[in-house]
Amino acid sequence: MPFASVYPHYVTKVEKKGRTREELHQVITWLTGFDDAELARHLEAGTTFEEFFADARLHPNASLITGVICGKRVEDIEDPLMQKIRYLDKLVDEIARGKAMEKVLRA
Repeated sequence: MPFASVYPHYVTKVEKKGRTREELHQVITWLTGFDDAELARHLEAGTTFEEFFADARLHPNASLITGVICGKRVEDIEDPLMQKIRYLDKLVDEIARGKAMEKVLRA
């Protein structure tokens, strides 16, 4: 599945809850290490989630992302790609719920 097909849903979700696209980008940057230009390149190229995360430099504290997303505990997901996708989903959910950015970014 292309990352670009899910990205608009992330934007809609956070903006609907009063957060900004910039905050979404901050979360994506924290998790993946991508700057805005790299993120834009992935969106324009239509890269799959697999390609997206293969190119990422996952944050060392990503393993601190815990909790339930889609009925599964993030920390218990065995497939590495699916776990990375759910990490991102969990971060998006947290900012959409109004959690402080310092806590979302595990600072």
